[in-house]
Amino acid sequence: MGTLIRITREFSFEMAHVLDCYNGLCRNLHGHSYKLFVTVAGVPVNDRTLSMNGMVMDFSDLKKLVNEKIIKIFDHSVVVSRDFERSNHEFLSRASTNMVVMDNQPTCENLVADFASRLQNCLPQGIKLYSLRLYETSKSYAEWYASDNL
Repeated sequence: MGTLIRITREFSFEMAHVLDCYNGLCRNLHGHSYKLFVTVAGVPVNDRTLSMNGMVMDFSDLKKLVNEKIIKIFDHSVVVSRDFERSNHEFLSRASTNMVVMDNQPTCENLVADFASRLQNCLPQGIKLYSLRLYETSKSYAEWYASDNL
């Protein structure tokens, strides 16, 4: 068995959301420039005959996976809770052609947990999702760690 290594890739996307029934400014439709850091863990390939020799996972493969499962869906979308969508369906359908409806409030915390569930079972064999860090602003973020969610 080789040494376990973690690799991380950064992603950026724009997204708007509404926090239904929140007692603050975020109850209004507003957007953020999100940064997502995806960290996976595995043992680097140790086979000189393979092009991936020395890699845990090709960064381009990680990029493709995250783009497909998260960025393509959430970039330039409006994300709302199912309850908010029900009561504001007409307004929202006129305001956005790319609306994502979540079962719960689209907070940074709930988004990072949702992203983890979208990625966990899609990684190549031997590669595990280690952590996610989602920045909602340059100074505020939520983190998800696999070790906390066994």
